[in-house]
Amino acid sequence: MASPGRAAPGGVPADHSAELRAELARPLALLEQTEAEARSVRERADAAAAARLHEAQVLAEEIVSEAREEARRTRERAAERSLRAAEAEATELRAGAEREAAAVLDRARVRMPALTERALTLVRADITAEPEPSPSPEAGS
Repeated sequence: MASPGRAAPGGVPADHSAELRAELARPLALLEQTEAEARSVRERADAAAAARLHEAQVLAEEIVSEAREEARRTRERAAERSLRAAEAEATELRAGAEREAAAVLDRARVRMPALTERALTLVRADITAEPEPSPSPEAGS
């Protein structure tokens, strides 16, 4: 309880603390209202920040997922290109080997008559040749 102030005209003491309270009531009420508004703004900002953070996390997860999928597709395409290149190389090697085999067969066909004739000549000569006398066992003793 406040002590009475100096006496007002008419002999009734003035209550200055009541006057001050009345004077400050409006500014204090406005301050309380401003504080409540600030709390509300802060709470909405916190909620908005949390929502944006969540959206950013979801978006980041989607981006990472898409990047992983694109990397998988890129690896598949690279593997397919490598496989096609290896198959083309194998086809080319096979064709080269077939050409070489055909060339060997052609050379063999060309050479075969001459080699056959030579072999027959050697066999005939061997058949018609006089046998050489073999040394007798008595001659060496």
